[in-house]
Amino acid sequence: MKQYLDTCRMILEEGSWQDNRTGIRSISVPGVSMRFNLAKGFPAVTTKKLAFKSIVGELIGFMRAARSAADFRELGCKVWDDNANHPGKEGSPNAWLSNPFRKGEDDLGEVYGAMWREWPAYKVLDTSEDDIVNHCLRSGWEAVGAMSYGREHCDEIVLTKTIDMLGDCIRKIIKTPTDRRILFHAWNPAKLDEMALPPCHLLYQFLPNVSTGELSMCLYLRSNDAFLGTPFNIAEGALLLELVARLTGFKAKWFTYFVGDMHIYENSLDQVKEQLTREPHHLPRLAISEDVPTYEHLVLATSRLSAKSTELINVRDMAAERAVEWLKKVEPYHFSLQGYEHHAAIKAEMAV
Repeated sequence: MKQYLDTCRMILEEGSWQDNRTGIRSISVPGVSMRFNLAKGFPAVTTKKLAFKSIVGELIGFMRAARSAADFRELGCKVWDDNANHPGKEGSPNAWLSNPFRKGEDDLGEVYGAMWREWPAYKVLDTSEDDIVNHCLRSGWEAVGAMSYGREHCDEIVLTKTIDMLGDCIRKIIKTPTDRRILFHAWNPAKLDEMALPPCHLLYQFLPNVSTGELSMCLYLRSNDAFLGTPFNIAEGALLLELVARLTGFKAKWFTYFVGDMHIYENSLDQVKEQLTREPHHLPRLAISEDVPTYEHLVLATSRLSAKSTELINVRDMAAERAVEWLKKVEPYHFSLQGYEHHAAIKAEMAV
């Protein structure tokens, strides 16, 4: 994680002070990137203790489309408590608490995983275009109503569909791995006012390499707290890449991390400086429990089922669906870090 520490030094040396919505000044640099080779180890910060249990819990919550801080807490992650319930500081109140879309204590709204797994899609079509309407209905869209604009006859029909973007990425990696459009994101402009926090890590792209059997991933973040957020988000992204690679039959390779606004908050400057005095340890390895099947195991199980069935089964397609199902079946105990040596924890208050 030397490049992470180098990035923190660069922010301190080259950044500029800016005000922001939290009321706590930050020293900021635009356009930062880091690149990690997961074949050489898991990118866990070692100059302080990484909250790995919380990282695992948050990712699992996202994959389950969790919308409540209580759901994240049950998975061992408390980082959403303040966004859901904290009133904020004097002069910088938490606007979510007065948001009419908030459904009460612990509610977070349509954050991250709700968009990853249950993106609400709509089409408005001319009712005279029967071929197009019927094509959409055969493709899984549902008619929910019509708009007549005050006329006696209906001119347009409204169709809706819930899209599992992350699940579709799994399917494409398995079925069409040369596709350069294997991505998902959480930035839905129509839903931003229904979220406790608009997504920071907002765009993920998977890049399979069929010739080497490797799977890489790029992640773009609009904004990142270098002390608290960056180590957390790097590890979470790497964890997702490792899991998806396991479920799709690839080896995890390059994880590239792009940030639009990379910053250090004024109230964590001392903590960053303390961390920079520490010598990093060797990177640990991620261990995924054998309870989580590899793609090869999914194919084998599906092949055995096909052999017993009187119906023709597409083994690859069924294995892909089983891989998607596992996104919501993994548990926190399925993941651990092996050989993780680290310095003592350094705490800082999150800017909400």
